[in-house]
Amino acid sequence: MKKLACLVLGAVLLRHVAVAQAPAPDFAKMSAEERTAYFAKQNAAAYADWQQTMQRLHLTVPQLGPEATDPNRPANTFRKGASGPWLDSVGTNYFRSAWGNWTNYREELAGGLPPAPALLTLANGQPVRTAADWTRQRRPELLRLYEQTIYGQQPAHTPAVRFDVTATEAGALGGQARRREVVGHIDNSRYPAATPRLAFTIYTPARATRPVPLMVIVWGGIFPTPTATIEKVLAKGWGVVLFDTGAVQQDSGAGLGQGIIGLMSQGQPRQPADWGVLSAWSWGLSRALDFLVKDPAIDAQHIGIEGHSRWGKTALLAGALDPRWAIVWASSAGSMGTSLEKRNFAESIDIVAGSGEYHWMAPNFLRYGGHWQDMPVDAHALLALIAPRPLFVTGGTKGDTWVDPHGEFLACVAASPVYELLGKKGLGSTTMPAPDHELVNGEIAFRLHEGGHTDALDWPTFLEFAGKYFPAAPAN
Repeated sequence: MKKLACLVLGAVLLRHVAVAQAPAPDFAKMSAEERTAYFAKQNAAAYADWQQTMQRLHLTVPQLGPEATDPNRPANTFRKGASGPWLDSVGTNYFRSAWGNWTNYREELAGGLPPAPALLTLANGQPVRTAADWTRQRRPELLRLYEQTIYGQQPAHTPAVRFDVTATEAGALGGQARRREVVGHIDNSRYPAATPRLAFTIYTPARATRPVPLMVIVWGGIFPTPTATIEKVLAKGWGVVLFDTGAVQQDSGAGLGQGIIGLMSQGQPRQPADWGVLSAWSWGLSRALDFLVKDPAIDAQHIGIEGHSRWGKTALLAGALDPRWAIVWASSAGSMGTSLEKRNFAESIDIVAGSGEYHWMAPNFLRYGGHWQDMPVDAHALLALIAPRPLFVTGGTKGDTWVDPHGEFLACVAASPVYELLGKKGLGSTTMPAPDHELVNGEIAFRLHEGGHTDALDWPTFLEFAGKYFPAAPAN
């Protein structure tokens, strides 16, 4: 089982590079052998913590025979060498989870929309008939479920954060922007061994004459600066923030005794309802928002959040937890993000509950590995927690099947009744649009771009969609 878990984790890392907590190793200066050794050590530590978490929860996985002779292995799949994922003729990856479930890409086996009444039915069985019923009763019920069983509860008393602007450049990006580096120093006196911090970069239009709307991009600090995206947003007359998630919490089960999670637990193992990494990142984003709403260069009422892939999951959760985010864009967020989780397609609950991704979630979430129908919520509920604020959901056609774009679309359809209950427009269609033909007439918008696992192709459409809600650029 250990070999299986490490193989799955290694394959996932090909798509989602692990982001180490600052100070991160300089991967560019590492040899291939050094990088391999580093990730092998991280993977082993994460797997050990996953095993211990399972044991503390009294959870077990079945004893499975060899994958090569498993009668449930998808037909016509093969493996290159003795390890790695199984592949089909076009190179699509297949995994067997620790619970014995194989990756499925067949739409006829995936399942469709969740039961219609569930989202608008209270826990006591009574219907949700009014906006007040949703706001005062159903929304808090759903949020508690997410906090207690899925993503974990953010601690009630987190440390104070002191902000410093550590660098300023008046004519950044060829004179287009004012650029500021901001560090949030987190009081770690309760456990000095953990040294989390906030780190983000603010770009505002160089010639702005009044406060500007702002988009916060959830970002991994080891990746190149998305200069082309920043320039597109600046050209709209808005500002951009790049938020480095790795500074506040490492993206690995190997780092749960460190970062803000380790600081709050004083290095001890997490309790069943304790927060996972996605919730910790969301906490850090809210603390950055505390700073941004006080910045005189920024329009505090028009600050949105965007993230891609695992950072798309984060943007969605952050938007659900903190209503100050005025607009939310979750790009290719997949399972435990924007795609229906109880639909069996590509990335699944089993994958997220495995040793490669479990750290994103509360320990309690591991109870749903192999028991998907027991999970009390599905993705459409998380989307509905953004209502009535505008929400943009995107996916791609090529190399993006892992995130299940059709499941993302179905989640948008299923969340639409909540928007309509609150007096807003839902998605407006139950038919999946053709690639590059977006649905943007309601407060939920969906786009399937022709292309791969990226958000770059959707920024022009998003800026047009967000322009309906954010003020136009000020005159210079």
